[in-house]
Amino acid sequence: MQTELNKVVVALGDFYAREGFLFEKDVGERAVTHRFAVHLEKQFAGWSVDCNYDRLGERTLHLPHGTIISTDDHLGKSIYPDVAVHQREIPNNLLTVEIRKASNHTPLEHDEHKLRALTDPHVWFAYTIGVLLVLDKAGVVLADVYFGGGPDRALAAWFAKRLQDAGLAASA
Repeated sequence: MQTELNKVVVALGDFYAREGFLFEKDVGERAVTHRFAVHLEKQFAGWSVDCNYDRLGERTLHLPHGTIISTDDHLGKSIYPDVAVHQREIPNNLLTVEIRKASNHTPLEHDEHKLRALTDPHVWFAYTIGVLLVLDKAGVVLADVYFGGGPDRALAAWFAKRLQDAGLAASA
């Protein structure tokens, strides 16, 4: 998993080197997410990198009945990862990334719940790894890693150190 997370670090480095305009003009999170995905795609040869991809093969990503995880559609059934690194046809889900701008003051719970659901091995569309990124113009404000349906503190600490070593962590 460190290999995949290192690729996220490289993509973030490229993103911050080339996309400062997005923060200067305070564009929306969807534009930030898309531009990050463009840089992430360069790191994952042989994989598809999509924003808001709502399919597993031919099926729409739906949550199991009775779930407490919040959803992204008005019917309360579908869930859309901000960025998905996957193989569309198989399906094979490797990495999902939820991105927030630091200026977004809504609670993090929605993204945290999404990552728990998206990485839960008991759910049929599980991603191997989930990453939560809170970004501002100075760098990554918060980074968390999800594995097996919950936060992985050891991987998150390792990832935070890699971001800091790469000069991508915003000063607190």
